[in-house]
Amino acid sequence: MNPEHAKAIGEYIATAIEMESKTTKRVIGAVPNDKGDYSPDPKSMKAMDLAWHIVSAEIMLLDMAIGGGDVVAPERAPNTEKVEGIVAWYDTNLPAALEKVRALSGEHLAKVCTVWGGHLSVPAVNFVTFALSHSNHHRGQLSAYLRPMGAKVPSIYGPSGDEGM
Repeated sequence: MNPEHAKAIGEYIATAIEMESKTTKRVIGAVPNDKGDYSPDPKSMKAMDLAWHIVSAEIMLLDMAIGGGDVVAPERAPNTEKVEGIVAWYDTNLPAALEKVRALSGEHLAKVCTVWGGHLSVPAVNFVTFALSHSNHHRGQLSAYLRPMGAKVPSIYGPSGDEGM
């Protein structure tokens, strides 16, 4: 990948993450605080843990692009046992991470990084793409938890059965 392409992809995906974050916050915000322990199956994450995973992994993956390699996922932040705290943490941390991504040079974003003990070697910009894909994947998972918890599913890419556009 050449630096010009990497920079363009980084800019494009950073903007997409910014736009998608509004929906991510709506889905997380729909989780009832008193149902945070809900899980559809013993193998599945509990709802509140999944909500935290979505936002913390997104920041971790952006940090991997910024740092050019492995980064440890943030430990569970204080005051994130309820959806309001998770959304507030995300509101605080996402803009700063996206600003750093947008400031990266094309050369940095095109540089191949080897991570996870040598199991993956990709250009740094791929971690920006992973951040978007990973969040959308788990946001879909969390949205499927909502009705069984007695909550309403917000509009995501169009009206839901519970909410119009």
